[in-house]
Amino acid sequence: MRENGLKENVVVLTGASSGIGCELAFQLAVQGAWLALAARNAEELDQVATHCREIGGRVIAVPTDVTDRQQVEAMVGAAAAEYGRIDTLINNAGISMWTYFEDVEELAIIEKIMQVNYMGSVNCTYYALPYLKASQGRLVAVSSLAGKTGVPTRSGYAASKHAMVGFFDSLRIELQKDRVSVTLIYPGFVPTQIRIRALTGSGEALGVEPVQTDKAMSAVECARLIVPAVANRKRELIMTARGKIGQYVKLLAPRLVDQVARRAIEKGR
Repeated sequence: MRENGLKENVVVLTGASSGIGCELAFQLAVQGAWLALAARNAEELDQVATHCREIGGRVIAVPTDVTDRQQVEAMVGAAAAEYGRIDTLINNAGISMWTYFEDVEELAIIEKIMQVNYMGSVNCTYYALPYLKASQGRLVAVSSLAGKTGVPTRSGYAASKHAMVGFFDSLRIELQKDRVSVTLIYPGFVPTQIRIRALTGSGEALGVEPVQTDKAMSAVECARLIVPAVANRKRELIMTARGKIGQYVKLLAPRLVDQVARRAIEKGR
């Protein structure tokens, strides 16, 4: 098993073109990680890769739709061909929603969210897993506090994140014998493009920032917390005090947690 620390650690990072993924790429590059960055938007991905090189990082950029298994297989193969191994996979690609379920016009919207958030992570993990087992590496999934509890207007998103949690919690047990660590990340509100691009009931992008950005954690701070959690192979990282307290309150007073979730969405923080 490779020691803690990410210098010359080969990291495959999805959803790397913006938001948390972009900031993770920058901070991992500074740490000396060797990066394989994946996202659908080739132009934005190249911009991130260029900046990583400017700050001393070693990086390849592979435009990839994580819902397309052939593209995922090719992306993982490109990373392994470039570096000779894969040490860490960070499943960060995601899509959100911001509408009540009763206002969803087509169930294809829910299916799309599940395909990106859940099956996208499954696809990447499937093709990267042989390399991670060989390197006794790290498997990381960026979930959400919505993966811990239901949230109004986020039903499909919460379902996809709950599915991710169940999948990776199961893998953690399966992979103990292979000494592959599994880390689950639970950010709270982070104002990024994922919220502006969140799907409405019609399937169109929301187009506005629904979160009070002055009261939310920045993507820079979020990434700053994730990197050491990955390096140290933490089981999970819950980022906010509300999230940490909420998991215990839910056991004793679940209705209170429901009320807190509703108010959080109403206030955007």
